[in-house]
Amino acid sequence: MKIKITTKSTGTITSTLTNENPKTAKAFTEALPITGHANTWGDEIYFTIPVETPEENSKPVVELGDIAYWPPGNAFCIFFGRTPMSRGDEIRPASPVNVFGKIDGDSTVFKNVRSGEEVRIERA
Repeated sequence: MKIKITTKSTGTITSTLTNENPKTAKAFTEALPITGHANTWGDEIYFTIPVETPEENSKPVVELGDIAYWPPGNAFCIFFGRTPMSRGDEIRPASPVNVFGKIDGDSTVFKNVRSGEEVRIERA
């Protein structure tokens, strides 16, 4: 399944959901469409979403372009570079996340999104 992530700064970017964490992906897609306001933390955007699901194969380090759910904050996350917790070139969330998708194409375009900017997520 594909989703669309839209911001004023990036336009519409697609992402492909994976089967890595099916319970997380199902809870997320059932909540769509979702609109929130970006928080930035290094090269990560995150914001609270109306989903509550526990850790599922959670990872302490993610890959460039991963989209994930952060259980402690009920948050949707987009990773497009290093965070303040990163060591070396790794991409490290504040705590483990449930990765359930990947940005199609260049995820670094999200560097243009500012804190407070509206983000809309919907089925593609």
